[in-house]
Amino acid sequence: GPRAPPGYWVISKSTTLPGPGMHPGPSLFFVLTMERETRGGWVYIMTNRYRGTLYVGSTTDLAARISLHRVGEGSEFCAEHGVTRLVWAEFLPTIVETKHHERLLKRWHRDWKIALIEKANPEWDDLFDQLLA
Repeated sequence: GPRAPPGYWVISKSTTLPGPGMHPGPSLFFVLTMERETRGGWVYIMTNRYRGTLYVGSTTDLAARISLHRVGEGSEFCAEHGVTRLVWAEFLPTIVETKHHERLLKRWHRDWKIALIEKANPEWDDLFDQLLA
């Protein structure tokens, strides 16, 4: 399974998080810091349909950011292209790592991004509802 750097936990679908209804989805892996003062961020990929237009972004609050994209306020690009479906996301332990990973991912070839999505989410399901569960 996925591995985390020392000092971090990787939680997958089979792991139950503390608290009611906190179960991660099948393709979202949450890396949670054990030190509360460390704040990380999310790198995510959205699309408008299966193998459609791709958008790579980053945020510290994934649910809030995706909510904005879904109502056309997250970015002009997403609004213009109807990009509302969250298909991949990864949490990184620091904002510096998050921004670096986002910049790298934005430079990837389209085929590489598709392979990354399909490894974790072969059906290109919208993962947004899993954030709210």
